[in-house]
Amino acid sequence: MVLTVRVPALLGLGLLALLWASGSSSGAPSDSFRAGIERVIAEAGKTPERTRLQRLFELHWDYLLQEFPEFATEVGVLGQNDRWTDRSATAIARRKADLELPVKALATIDRTKLAPEDALNYDLFKRQAEAQLEGRRFPWELMPLNQLYGIQHSVPQILGEQMPARTATDYEAMLSRLRGTAALVDQTIAAMKEGLRRGVTPPKITLRNVVAQADAILVEDPATSPLLTAFQKIPETVPADRREAVRVEAATLLKDQSLPAFRRLRDFLASEYVPNCRDSLAAGALPDGPDWYAYLVAQSTTTRLTPKQIHEIGLEEVKRIRAEMQRLMRATGFAQDLAAFFEFLRTDPRFFFSRPEDLLAGYREIAKRADPEVIKLFGRVPRLPYGVVPMPAHNAASRSAGAYDAGSLAAGRPGYFSANLSAVETRPKWEMEALVLHEAVPGHHLQIALAQEQPDLPNFRKYGGYEAYGEGWALYAETLGRDMGFYRDPYSHFGALNYQMWRAVRLVVDTGIHAFGWSRQQAIDYFKANSAKPEREIVVEIDRYIVSPGQALAYKIGQRKFLELRERAARELGARFDLRAFHDAVLAEGALPLDVLEARIDAWIAQRKASGTMP
Repeated sequence: MVLTVRVPALLGLGLLALLWASGSSSGAPSDSFRAGIERVIAEAGKTPERTRLQRLFELHWDYLLQEFPEFATEVGVLGQNDRWTDRSATAIARRKADLELPVKALATIDRTKLAPEDALNYDLFKRQAEAQLEGRRFPWELMPLNQLYGIQHSVPQILGEQMPARTATDYEAMLSRLRGTAALVDQTIAAMKEGLRRGVTPPKITLRNVVAQADAILVEDPATSPLLTAFQKIPETVPADRREAVRVEAATLLKDQSLPAFRRLRDFLASEYVPNCRDSLAAGALPDGPDWYAYLVAQSTTTRLTPKQIHEIGLEEVKRIRAEMQRLMRATGFAQDLAAFFEFLRTDPRFFFSRPEDLLAGYREIAKRADPEVIKLFGRVPRLPYGVVPMPAHNAASRSAGAYDAGSLAAGRPGYFSANLSAVETRPKWEMEALVLHEAVPGHHLQIALAQEQPDLPNFRKYGGYEAYGEGWALYAETLGRDMGFYRDPYSHFGALNYQMWRAVRLVVDTGIHAFGWSRQQAIDYFKANSAKPEREIVVEIDRYIVSPGQALAYKIGQRKFLELRERAARELGARFDLRAFHDAVLAEGALPLDVLEARIDAWIAQRKASGTMP
């Protein structure tokens, strides 16, 4: 699972809600963007279409960096690190109006006059621009916070992990953002109040930990505050006379502005928001809910599959994988039924570490073994390194076993696989190999870093994404473990199979909850009956699907397409099939919608056949 601050405007579905929930209130970005779009339109027939298209991409990229300064921080672009995104109702309305501008400009560009690669860029940009326009009818902005995302997660992450911390200017930018936390919190509270008024909230049951998440930020000691981690060891690259000054000012801002603001958030969540959020679970219970869920399903999967079709695919996948599980269970010598085997895997002490530091060391050892194996399966690997780090303790209880946070070559920041070390007694050893392969290499880190390092891709493709591609690739990457020397232990092999089952179950329970009236307990029971995942993890996962409708469908739908294309390429090319070349081909152009990926790989297969290319 990828968790990042990435802004979604024309960058894929990933976190569409942030477009509305997360720019300058003066309107200057909109004014300059609009003026630039008008110039692109006015140049029709006078300037080459390719030049106008590239200018549109540049205008939109600059607009994103100004409107969403946290995104600029993430990708390593300087100049915006001293601000937060304006979440006021005025700014949100302005951004919604701005969504019309790219579509108007594209309508004046003659696609038939573009070279094939430019035409692909045109198509992808147009597809995303039209999806944004379609999605603006839904009031995303009124749900800016839940147990998985929100300022209680993003503010500590940005200040402590993502912002550069090398120069006095870097620290001045952090101080500026600390000054801005009060306005950020108040805008977030205002949005949630409006959400309560209009009946647009997350389900109450999923929010039981958000007050504790806000509480975890309310650390008064500057030396241990999650908001001031960058100030606890200021590098010598900051002049000596400034180091103490910025440390003192940060402590003052923490006491006088940031902590009072987050205390207001905590009190609002505890006394007003959580008690009054909706009791219903399904996205369909929201205003315009059925259409909203259908939109989310289409954007997440990049297909036209209906919830009913996805539900049926899930049932078939669960049946198939369950049969594989039973065969593997018998191979271990276990004599009882699958339910008993699941319970054995969940509870036997041999499968668990007793100390968080041992769990972290175990993940790091697996990553160290995976790194040299990658070259056997890929012709190109990224330059950007990655690390394995603990997930921040203040929000780990509500999150999955691991997550990937994208790095940036420009910012000098590696990618990170964040390992959840909370409740170590619920983190089985047998799932660790599959998790590392998913989150790090050859999963998220390899795919995302390679896309960012493609010199010919426009920025909206380098830093954008599609859930079905990104999560489908990471789930496919888990299946490469056997080729990399993993899953030799039968329990680890079963763990890899359990991870495949986990994603198949998602197809059933996500659609079950949001389209077919399933209860939360029904979803938990179905998950538990078909997976060895610990119950605590199952509950966390089900609550994730409840507050992120459709997102979890991307994994299995995407993986099935990667497997289908690999099988097709192997069948069509026979002895000429080269797995390394296939992997390079599917990763060569960054994330793509599944139908576009399929067309590109079909063309690659045809080219290989025509050229007689040998491995």
